Amino acid sequence: MHAKKSLGQNFLMHARIAERIVLVSELSPNTTVFEIGPGTGMLTRELLKRAKKVIALEADYELFVKLQIDFAHEILERKLELTHGDIRTFDITSLPKGYALVANIPYYLTGEIFRMFLETENQPSTMTLLVQKEVAERIARTKKESILSLSVKAYGTPKLEFSVPRGAFRPAPKVDSAVLTIRNISRENFSTSEEERRFFILIKAGFAHKRKFVRRNLIDSGLPVGDIPEKARAEDLSLQEWLDLAHT
Repeated sequence: MHAKKSLGQNFLMHARIAERIVLVSELSPNTTVFEIGPGTGMLTRELLKRAKKVIALEADYELFVKLQIDFAHEILERKLELTHGDIRTFDITSLPKGYALVANIPYYLTGEIFRMFLETENQPSTMTLLVQKEVAERIARTKKESILSLSVKAYGTPKLEFSVPRGAFRPAPKVDSAVLTIRNISRENFSTSEEERRFFILIKAGFAHKRKFVRRNLIDSGLPVGDIPEKARAEDLSLQEWLDLAHT
């Protein structure tokens, strides 16, 4: 099957890596899994071995038709629910409560997928995503935060599980990949939706001008600065310090 550049397709070709992804996702036999872009079905096969049910969304119609043939038995048994569509217009509220998200996602949609699934009312119980290694490292590190890392950590606990070499895909991407898990997903850090909204306003303003100290960025935006040190930059502040500001 020829990969389509417009859909950011890089097919995972190693069954052993697919198996390892499913292992780190720690699925229980009662879990319903949502998979974005099953592609050739390499990861889907492994998910079906461990999950109660897999709901898979494929944007490529040719692949969708091929998957219907390849997994006809699992579809008939209702172990697999296959849908043709674009994740950007998918209704997340249609997924069963407590579902797990496991996917090899197109790199150009990474930020959007994090936002969609962490900010939705129907959050997944866990997320296990194959993403660009650099992105996984930026999210999972404990120092020098970014808007992306703080946006993820506000809702859950990220962990870089393992790296995946570019040769594991066809076509091979120009960069290495990594599997990132996000566990303990909830809204516990926010007591109201207003607090949640304020948190994002604060971090976007704080990171607006990298060369300025964070206090200056916040003051320029008419936002509170709390006990932030004079010479601190936005990347130096911890998640808790941003949350404290959002609570004020």
